[in-house]
Amino acid sequence: MAASTIHADRPLLGILLMLGFCVVIPFSDALAKVLGEEFPLMQLVVVRFATQTLLFVPMAWMAGAVLFPSRRVAALTLLRACLQIGGLVLMFSALRVLPLADAVAIAFVMPFLMLILGRFFLNEEVGPRRLLACAVGFIGTLMVVQPSFIAVGWSALMPVGVAFCFAFFMLVTRAMAREIDPLALQGASGLVALPLVVPFLFFPVAEVAPLAGAIAPVGAEVWLLVALGIFGSIGHLFMSWSLRYAPAATLAPMQYLEIPVATLVGFVMFRDLPDGLAAAGIAVTVASGLYIVFRERRLSREGAV
Repeated sequence: MAASTIHADRPLLGILLMLGFCVVIPFSDALAKVLGEEFPLMQLVVVRFATQTLLFVPMAWMAGAVLFPSRRVAALTLLRACLQIGGLVLMFSALRVLPLADAVAIAFVMPFLMLILGRFFLNEEVGPRRLLACAVGFIGTLMVVQPSFIAVGWSALMPVGVAFCFAFFMLVTRAMAREIDPLALQGASGLVALPLVVPFLFFPVAEVAPLAGAIAPVGAEVWLLVALGIFGSIGHLFMSWSLRYAPAATLAPMQYLEIPVATLVGFVMFRDLPDGLAAAGIAVTVASGLYIVFRERRLSREGAV
């Protein structure tokens, strides 16, 4: 069906769904950091997409949704899957050497990229208040972790690569989100991605920081891998759903709320405690996101798009 016949924008609903993504996805990242010490990186990526496929393809079929409603959607699904693979590989690699909050914070040049790309590729409105909210949120991000390239070396650039991958990923998702059901989109992406990543399981496992190959999980590791797949799959379902109802430019500042969640998860799981400046940065970040929520609610009541 044509995009114009399916859903009108509902910015507040899109923001709430993006908030769900911001709450869920740090748990997936934390599990990737834990499991990345024991398992090859591509094995984690395969688990991620296998879970996504097993969860959402049956759901989409039961709901009567079509996985590939058009050639355009099929082509965009392949592009989306490649961008997601690239982003996951870079993020999981970064989490091997960086604290969780640091990796997430450095990747948060992404909202700036989304605002720019959304303006030029999707003709989305980017007003000065959105730009200001994004800038304030980024300042808060810097206050949270004070990333130092001297301390972490070139590894600090991997989350920047994540930002580029997922900025394009979100814009591609936005471009197709109204033409395909979110469950079908997630299921189709998993089906397309699996043939691209499964062959890496058959390579030998390196002794240090293995990229490819597979190691059999034992005991609780099985459940941690399952949890990794479930949290990541549900988180990205929320993201896809949010982009069905709101422009990327609107949702970009909201993603900064992932920072305090990641900081809390990092403290609970890895005892990474933010200092006083970082705590102030969390407050700035949350305030920036809440400003967008209240502004979009007011615009919705006034009938603005």
